[in-house]
Amino acid sequence: MFFDSGSMNVTLVVITILETPYVMMHYEKNFTGNERFYGFCVDILETISHEVGFDYILDLVPDRKYGAKDPATGEWNGMVAQLMKYKADLAVGSMTITYARESVIDFTKPFMNLGISILFQVPTSEPTRLFSFMNPLAIEIWIYVLNAYFLVSICIYIVGKLSPIEWSFWFTIGTLMQQSTDIYPRAISTRIISSIWGFFSLIIVASYTANLAAFLTTERMINPIENAEDLASQTEISYGTLDSGSTMTFFRDSMIETYKKMWRSMDNKKPTAFTTTYEDGIKRVNQGNYAFLMESTMLDYIVQRDCNLTQIGGLLDTKGYGIATPKGSPWRDKISLAILELQEKGDIQMLYDKWWKNTDETCTRRSTSKQSKANALGLESIGGVFVVLIAGIFVAAVVAFFEFWFNFRCHDKARPIHPGVNHDQGVILESEWTYTPLNRCFWIEIFEELRFASWCMNKQKRPELNRVCSECKIPQKPI
Repeated sequence: MFFDSGSMNVTLVVITILETPYVMMHYEKNFTGNERFYGFCVDILETISHEVGFDYILDLVPDRKYGAKDPATGEWNGMVAQLMKYKADLAVGSMTITYARESVIDFTKPFMNLGISILFQVPTSEPTRLFSFMNPLAIEIWIYVLNAYFLVSICIYIVGKLSPIEWSFWFTIGTLMQQSTDIYPRAISTRIISSIWGFFSLIIVASYTANLAAFLTTERMINPIENAEDLASQTEISYGTLDSGSTMTFFRDSMIETYKKMWRSMDNKKPTAFTTTYEDGIKRVNQGNYAFLMESTMLDYIVQRDCNLTQIGGLLDTKGYGIATPKGSPWRDKISLAILELQEKGDIQMLYDKWWKNTDETCTRRSTSKQSKANALGLESIGGVFVVLIAGIFVAAVVAFFEFWFNFRCHDKARPIHPGVNHDQGVILESEWTYTPLNRCFWIEIFEELRFASWCMNKQKRPELNRVCSECKIPQKPI
């Protein structure tokens, strides 16, 4: 290890761990040696090897772990243990630079900056209700408005009793519905109440109209969690992270109360809270009711290829990926200079775009801003208005039926039985006429009224209630 890298050919032992898209592997038999591996970190290692001047043998770490310290025994595992025992010269992969690891091994300058974030399912759209037009105002506001309507109507009626009588209930509902009426308050007292009611109606109608468009045209999402605090304060959604990784160490050693609470929850749910690979965590997120705490670069790669997943909140911390070496290795500074040069030339950014933003693999997400502008209102959004209309027509028809029935029962027409005859002169005075109610058929009267209403000719005279059944004719006595 301790030599001038430019003076001779050197082959370094490099260990890694499989993690998409950093390091992936061809399993076909025609791939051997270093050709078996490909990915973002493999490309960086290949570029650095040409810049610094060394060959390498790339192989997987035996226990498939990055490296974490066992709090009970103090022993390290994963790639960190391999470097501490000098069984490898370099460790390449999505390996986070942490204080604990830096105390036992060395790291180069970070070739990628990142942080911890939350992977979760894309929130579902709020189901559209039939009476969505009532959403702009809370249910208690609708109740208050209804109570205010009756209260103001009764007040106008009572105050109007002290002055000329006025029809208050129709006036107040007409004002609230922005409809003109032919009944207006005349007394000063009722006009004061009416003015206040008009101001109240103006504010309510304006507030309702302003919010109605947003509620009907904007797709509202149901998102149970917004950040780490929401995740820590609930128990319905499980969460976890990668076992023996830097994210697990971050929560275990954190002194922030929210993260300490999250670690206690994960630690109590061992081993179900932790996963052995990122793929297992992603699979559990897709199954639902689970949030996976992972590094933002890996999360970004996943959400660009799976439109059912998304990032929740911002970054919980900031850190970087680096290439690990044993303590005192002369390769650290040489590789660090090479990383800085590659960053300045934009080579690392081009490799990032190659593996993260490949358009053949990324999914197409719907633009919420464009969608909210183009949304057309469907029947499921404003269908409740038609229900209210049909219900109003039905109620009006029922009321009209009972009005006609009341008029039929209480206003029976009568006619004289023996008009115009006197015992002596053959004439009977009008005061002596005898009236008998007509035995009319109710359903025939309704039929006549409906026929009159359906006449296309604008006839001014309504049919009189003088129809009788054939069986109910009053016999005429001979004069």
